[in-house]
Amino acid sequence: MRLEDFDHGERFTARLLDSQRITPTDAVEVRELKLLLDKHDFQAEAGQSVGVIVPGLREIGQRHHFRLYSLAGAPQRRDDGTVEITLCVRRCNYIDEYSGEEYRGVASNFLCDLRPGGSVEMNGPFGIPFRVPADPTANLLLVSMGTGIAPFRAFVATLYRRHPDWKGRIWLFHGAVSGLELLYMNDERDDFSNYYDRDTFRAFQALSPRPHWADPIAMDYAIEERAAELWEMLCEDRTHVYLAGKGDILQNLDKIFAGMAGSPEEWEQHKLQMKDAGRWVELLY
Repeated sequence: MRLEDFDHGERFTARLLDSQRITPTDAVEVRELKLLLDKHDFQAEAGQSVGVIVPGLREIGQRHHFRLYSLAGAPQRRDDGTVEITLCVRRCNYIDEYSGEEYRGVASNFLCDLRPGGSVEMNGPFGIPFRVPADPTANLLLVSMGTGIAPFRAFVATLYRRHPDWKGRIWLFHGAVSGLELLYMNDERDDFSNYYDRDTFRAFQALSPRPHWADPIAMDYAIEERAAELWEMLCEDRTHVYLAGKGDILQNLDKIFAGMAGSPEEWEQHKLQMKDAGRWVELLY
C-alpha cells in the first residue's frame, strides 16, 4: 500500500492514551488502542479508516511505511475540542515462503509496541462510511472476518444509540480461526453482549473446522445453516448488506449466495440490484 495513493497533503499527530490486549495471552495478539488527535476538525463515521504513517525499513530505503486501519469506535469529541479515536490492531508477523524467515509487520508491531504518551503520524479519514438506513424497519446483514469486526462494533453501537427501538433484524456473522480469536466476542471483551437481549439482534460465530491457523474459516457452514432465513432477508427490499475483512470473504459469500439464488448468474443479478439501490457496502482489504 503506497502512501502517495492516500496522501491528502494534510497529516496530523495521534498520541496514545491507552492500549489494552483484547484477546487472551494464548491466542493471536489483538490490541485496542485509544488515541488523542491534534486535528480538531477530524470527522469520521463507522466503516471509514485512518492512515497510519510509521518509520519504514531503512535497509530497503523505505522512509515511511503506510497502512490503513478501520475505526473501531465512533470518534469522541472532548470538551476542549480534541478528538479521541479507537483502533483494533492485530500484531502481524509473516513467514517468507522461500527463505522460511519470519518478518515483523511494520505498522502493526509499531502500534502494538507503542506505550501511552507515545505518538504516531496519521492522515485521513478514507473510505465510504457505513450509513445507518433511514428506515428503522430495515434488516441489516453484517459479515466480517478477523479484525473486520472492528467497524461493525462502531456501527452497531452508533445504530442503537441513535435508534434504541430499531425494529429491523440485525444479523452479525463473524469468522475467526479459533474461539480465542473472536476479538470483541470473546471472554476478555464481549462488547456485543450488550445487544444480545434485543429481539432484533443475533450474532453468529463462524470458526475454522480445523486447528491450524492457515485453514479456511467455516463461514459457509454458519451461513448455510440459516440459508432459508437469510435468503428471505436478501429478497426483501429493506435488507442492507455490509461486508468487512479480507477480500476473499467476497468470493466465499458469492458461492454460498449463488447456491441460494439458484445459479451464479441469478445471484450476480440480484447483488447488482442491491448495489444499485445502495444496499450493498464493502470494506475489504
